[in-house]
Amino acid sequence: MTQTIKVAITGAGGKMGQEAVRMVTSTPHFQLVAAIDMHNDGKLLSEIEGMPNVEVRMYNDLHKALTENEVDVLIDLTNPKVGRKHMEIAFEHGVRPVVGTTGFSETDVRELSQMAEEKGLGAIIAPNFAIGAILMMKFSQMAARYLPDVEIIEMHHDRKLDAPSGTAVKTAQMISEVREPKQQGNPEEKEELQGAKGAEYEGMRIHSVRLPGLVAHQEVLFGGIGQTLTIRHDSIDRTSFMPGIRLAVETVMKLDLLVYGLENIIE
Repeated sequence: MTQTIKVAITGAGGKMGQEAVRMVTSTPHFQLVAAIDMHNDGKLLSEIEGMPNVEVRMYNDLHKALTENEVDVLIDLTNPKVGRKHMEIAFEHGVRPVVGTTGFSETDVRELSQMAEEKGLGAIIAPNFAIGAILMMKFSQMAARYLPDVEIIEMHHDRKLDAPSGTAVKTAQMISEVREPKQQGNPEEKEELQGAKGAEYEGMRIHSVRLPGLVAHQEVLFGGIGQTLTIRHDSIDRTSFMPGIRLAVETVMKLDLLVYGLENIIE
């Protein structure tokens, strides 16, 4: 018999959070026990327009939500400012966090990894939960072995807080594992407008686009002698992230350490 996993969701009132609420409440072996958001404290989800008709309480205080409910996994879909704090609170309550918030520094990941190991709790931070995006990153790493001149263009909605995106940074990090740092382009080139070439990561360039109408999109462009290669992924709807979140919730229950990147838990 499959174990029922008791889940709380922070950022439940946002667009991603609402999709996660629908995913959890429609998954037979998941049980939503609390929803955390800055608004609607004390209300039931069934009282809020657009939410599933379930008798689950909304909280504006994560400590209170985790104290009053038995929770196995916290899904955090907030923002970089509070994502780390929510992970620390989850660890304090013996809850395993699954975090889709980007903007964590290498120091943050190292310190949170230490907390997870000290508590013996699994944790997952995923810059992107879309399975297609993970494949895009893996394919890009494969291509970089043979085409080391790379530029990354990531495009997101205009409400995103961090730039470049966590997916773009993670892609560059994965490519750097198989690519020697190198400067690209003409060594004498000059930016006539500051930032025209984008951000630099070990010689690669990362460009961030923010526009209404976009969801989450990324192109990785490779150039070689007489050829180019483009690897692109598009999330055209937030439902694209739900299978990855479901997999992360199921997997984190079997872990006793922090995993950074969904590519580390899929074949």
